[in-house]
Amino acid sequence: MDMGLKDKTALVTGSTKGIGKAIAIELAKEGVHVLINGRDHEEAERTVLELKSAFPATDPRNAAADLADAEQRKALFERYPDIDLLVNNMGIYEVMRYEDVDDEGWETYFRTNVLAANALCKFYLPTMLQNGFGRILFIASEEAVMPSGLMPQYAMTKSMLLSLSKSLSKLTTGTEVTVNAIMPGPTLSENVQRIIEGMYPDEGMTFADKEKAFMASNLPQSELQRFIRPNEIGRLAAFVCSPYAAAFKGSPIRMDGGMVPTIF
Repeated sequence: MDMGLKDKTALVTGSTKGIGKAIAIELAKEGVHVLINGRDHEEAERTVLELKSAFPATDPRNAAADLADAEQRKALFERYPDIDLLVNNMGIYEVMRYEDVDDEGWETYFRTNVLAANALCKFYLPTMLQNGFGRILFIASEEAVMPSGLMPQYAMTKSMLLSLSKSLSKLTTGTEVTVNAIMPGPTLSENVQRIIEGMYPDEGMTFADKEKAFMASNLPQSELQRFIRPNEIGRLAAFVCSPYAAAFKGSPIRMDGGMVPTIF
């Protein structure tokens, strides 16, 4: 399916690996010129070269920056002042006990996962409205609506992104600009795969066997009973960014593998 995104420009934050990279790849498949972001310039450049090799009709660019830093955001805005699609994927997470999260920890998560994304929206949304088209997409989590208690500092920020998405969507009334959020469930990132491999060192087990054993023991509530693949989220993100998804407005879109047990 042609998503109607050819020659659009997208900034995908945190796009050198995991879900962000998968979104960048799926957008590039649709002819989108993707700005690759990560804190490491060399990692971003490697991803740019990968995309250019795989999709030579596109013009990916290196947008390396620590977006939690106001000065680096400012430099990014000066370099890339006009985009069509903004995917706020960047975020930090860690399993932590509530009593171990100090004030500095709360502030770090708020600044990185929420304020950085909000600053990007504040800069790019007015131009999207002037141009008559734009997409802002937040990558949240099922933790936003079903906190496990294992990452209270992370879950708080993902809930905030759902609220921010809805508030910003109100500003797009009557326009072809949309603001939405995707809530992925447990996803097979590079880090997650390393963890699973480490938990089941038996070389006689295939990864599929290890994955099945982990899900049965740790995530029995998952109806999918496997990790979501990043490219599955990437494909959904590409659709939500497309002109065909104009009716999604301020929507929290669940792709959680059945983790959330409620209707809403």
